[in-house]
Amino acid sequence: MQIGEAARRTGVSAKMIRHYEAIGLIPGADRRESNYRDYGHHDVHRLGFIRRARDLGFSIEEIRDLLHLWGDTQRSSADVKALAQAHIDDLDQKIGLLGEMRDTLSRLTDACDGDHRPDCPIIESLAGDGPHGRF
Repeated sequence: MQIGEAARRTGVSAKMIRHYEAIGLIPGADRRESNYRDYGHHDVHRLGFIRRARDLGFSIEEIRDLLHLWGDTQRSSADVKALAQAHIDDLDQKIGLLGEMRDTLSRLTDACDGDHRPDCPIIESLAGDGPHGRF
């Protein structure tokens, strides 16, 4: 199938398919005489794997590791679990940081009168000026 059909079946854009091919996440597609890329069932299956991993927030390097583990019939599930647990730990850290960012922005928003005057603690904080300083 051509790249458009592979994109439709996997939910991965044609642009991203070409990118994944360029960085080696998927092998280079076979080419037709017309020079169009030609993707098979295995390619579509691999693209679906990559899309689902991206949907869970795995990085490209983590996906590369997961693809290697997927293709290794001698793999240990402990290796897969360790990779997933490290990703969970990273997500937990990001969630904590997002919570702190939200709390800070909420405090600044609460401190802003939101009226016609130019005084604004949000702008002052972003600029590093005034009593609110840096967050």
